[in-house]
Amino acid sequence: MAQGARRTTGQVVAVVVLAVAVAAFLSVAAVRHGFFDLKVYYGALTFWVHDHGEIYDYLKPGTQYGFTYPPFAALVMLPMAYLPWPAAITVSVAATVVVSAVLVWWLLDPVVRRAGWTRWFVLAVALCLAAAFEPMRETVNFGQVNMLLLFLVAVDLLRLLPAGNRWAGVGIGVATAIKLTPGVFIVYLLITRRFRAAGTAVAASAAATLLAAALFPDATREFWTSALWNTDRVGELAFVSNQSLRGVVARLDPEHPSTLAWLALVLVTLAVWAWRCRAAVAVGDEATGLALTGALMCLVSPVTWVHHLVWLIPALILLVDNAVAAPAGGLRRRALLALAVVGYALLCSRIVWAWEKDFTGVTGFLGSNTYVWISLALLVLLPVRTWAAPVGGRPGDPAGPTGRDGAARPAGPPGAVERPAGSAGEPTGVAQFVEVHRGAAAGQRHRVAGPPAVG
Repeated sequence: MAQGARRTTGQVVAVVVLAVAVAAFLSVAAVRHGFFDLKVYYGALTFWVHDHGEIYDYLKPGTQYGFTYPPFAALVMLPMAYLPWPAAITVSVAATVVVSAVLVWWLLDPVVRRAGWTRWFVLAVALCLAAAFEPMRETVNFGQVNMLLLFLVAVDLLRLLPAGNRWAGVGIGVATAIKLTPGVFIVYLLITRRFRAAGTAVAASAAATLLAAALFPDATREFWTSALWNTDRVGELAFVSNQSLRGVVARLDPEHPSTLAWLALVLVTLAVWAWRCRAAVAVGDEATGLALTGALMCLVSPVTWVHHLVWLIPALILLVDNAVAAPAGGLRRRALLALAVVGYALLCSRIVWAWEKDFTGVTGFLGSNTYVWISLALLVLLPVRTWAAPVGGRPGDPAGPTGRDGAARPAGPPGAVERPAGSAGEPTGVAQFVEVHRGAAAGQRHRVAGPPAVG
């Protein structure tokens, strides 16, 4: 048997073994939620369309949970009301799987090309690992929309914005009109001075919201004046599934959680995020901007259920990207891989549920907020990758490949190599930020030597 055939056979066997192992793991670890959230959507839409009730008056029988998204989300989901329940489940699962596969591939493809790995094999392994990831399996088992929103944002930040496409921002705007939390990416565009894309996002969100208001004026009035502010429809802030900073504070004193302490934590987190995002965009690293903002959203949102943590997927993949690009056998590679593996393993483990009933004491405080600590670690430690320009290349612009106004520019001169900041002796952290911006002021990009890109 030829070497190539043996290699392919080995890869097929490895994928089959991994898929069986993941299926066995899911049979034990995955909680069957019976598409609870999808049932809420389906019930609310059925009540609205067929029973002629008000969508925000609907509560799932025996619960306090109702439809909590803006009216434009109801418009997008409206076809669900005309589907049988099994078809609604099929559409929900299929849509999540498809957009997840595309997003994972967008993030992994640069690593695969640089390392010379087999594309189908890497994607198959990544999707198996994604299936075991607790936030992903919770998203599927609840019938949630998280991955669809992440995909809309990623279309803008990974595809349209780097290409200078004039429609960049539409995906973020539509995602914000469906669910308000992705609006943090509009702030991301503003603080990184991509004003045209930010304006497009605001316009798209406003247009979608106004369209829903014109079609459903009663529902729109009910949402903005009542349903939006009714926190009882969301759940208890101190519940262990709430892995946000607000959840951390609430678990310290469930009866009287300190709003002041939460706001202070949010302000500090926002400052760190803004500093790191500006450094990332200054060197054209839009993927890290996406990852950092996803981590921020999980931290500062008042409620971040475990299934919302799919927004950490880009950061975990980029840790692997940075590790692969680091010198082989070096401390940096080992540290980044360790962070990725430990973070991923903990986010598969359901560890926070060990403190579901009692999160008191030091152990309870540390353990019940495990996923928050991971989000914070990713926000602070995820490296910013720089474009390495060969000697004689055209000096880069400090605003990165899309510029401060969103205008298109090349991601780097011919032969540019995407390398993580800190490899090959490059400074990291504060030193990196200062050096990058010092070089920008002088009109030259900080340069890193590296091998030619593969593929």
